[in-house]
Amino acid sequence: MNQKFGFNNIDAGFGFEDTDNNDSNDKSQLLIDLKGEPGKNCGGFCKFCYFRKVNFNNPEPLGCGQCTFQIGCDYCTNSIREINGNFIPVPFAIEQVQNAIIFKRYEKVNITSGGDTSYYPYLEDLCKIINEMGLKIHLGYTSGKGLKGIESAKYLVDSGVDEVTFSVFSTDPNLRKEWMNDKNPEQSLECLKYFCENCETHCAIIVIPGVNDGEVLKNTISDLVSWGANAVILMRFANNVENGLIFGNEPLIEDITVQSVEEFGTLVKEMHELFGNSVRISGTPVYDPITNTPFAIYYEEEILDELRAKIKAEATIITGNVSYIYLSKIFENTPIKVIPVNKDIADLITKTDLETVDLSQVTDTVLYPVNALVHERDAEDIFTKDGMKRIVLRGIDKLTMDGEVSGIFTKEEAIEFEINAFNELIEKINFFGNPI
Repeated sequence: MNQKFGFNNIDAGFGFEDTDNNDSNDKSQLLIDLKGEPGKNCGGFCKFCYFRKVNFNNPEPLGCGQCTFQIGCDYCTNSIREINGNFIPVPFAIEQVQNAIIFKRYEKVNITSGGDTSYYPYLEDLCKIINEMGLKIHLGYTSGKGLKGIESAKYLVDSGVDEVTFSVFSTDPNLRKEWMNDKNPEQSLECLKYFCENCETHCAIIVIPGVNDGEVLKNTISDLVSWGANAVILMRFANNVENGLIFGNEPLIEDITVQSVEEFGTLVKEMHELFGNSVRISGTPVYDPITNTPFAIYYEEEILDELRAKIKAEATIITGNVSYIYLSKIFENTPIKVIPVNKDIADLITKTDLETVDLSQVTDTVLYPVNALVHERDAEDIFTKDGMKRIVLRGIDKLTMDGEVSGIFTKEEAIEFEINAFNELIEKINFFGNPI
């Protein structure tokens, strides 16, 4: 998940698509991590940052699928909060690249961090060295706040940066200054415009009701289109526990009511209808109007009938509010029950959420999201506390994809991906579930 954008992407019940794979002939992007932390290595928190108000001292482990027998590991204690320490030196970053290209061919290096990549003090030197190795560069999440003006943007492009992921919020410099803690908003926007004109540029906009929506949003997207942006992803703001603020830091902003999933989906559709002929518009946690994701098969009755016919056992799927909208129909009139907990994004389900499930509604076999922040032992204890011996499993990864990754896929590719994923899920249910 891209935590810097607000941790509000859908997991599709069990996970979302990753653009990398293990094919040695695949020309995919190599992700290198410069470390760094939110609030420290980003020029200060944006008002809407998912990590604002988080207590980074003595964090309590959540439990997860990466834990061993003991509850708590580095991932669910530190990494999930982006507790990474300061930026790493250039030689360490280069070592990541050199070690990776020994075993696999890459065409591009995606430079990312726990802070803001533009604040990496050696960014220009790093890009130049990577470019001299014959690799193009994707400048991962940045707000542009750390760039030293248009000359810095030009140098990066000349040094091999041909793709940029940019957190925009608004092209109104006053809003950026107030909401993004941007000391030089005109300069940041000038860099963004240069990237749009000279790179493949993906723009992210966290939409806050009453702040940067409405006419402000239309003006922002209109500016991005005129500058030559390739894609715009709208991101639903997370302000409460059910939206995904799991670190005791709600609300991020007082007196802001988050849009419902349906309202946000309508907003994405409206922006697509206005600007979709000029730029790729998508949203997270919903939706991509081009691919119909997440859950493109939701709209394909013939495919759904074929999948349902393969179900030979009963089971219960635990998921979040967003995925439930789709999964409840996909498994309608089948032996598979779908039960939501009050957490929009299923990857952010915690032990507390599972404890709210009515066990009288749960079958002998229960599957919960693969990336849920719950230790296996806790999950098993919760689902057997009524004395019923159940098979308790994590589901499968990547049932669908959301707007953060669907932009490079066609509708046909998205549907094919989902068919394969649901076939894998049904096979798992048929194997572990109670036969019918």
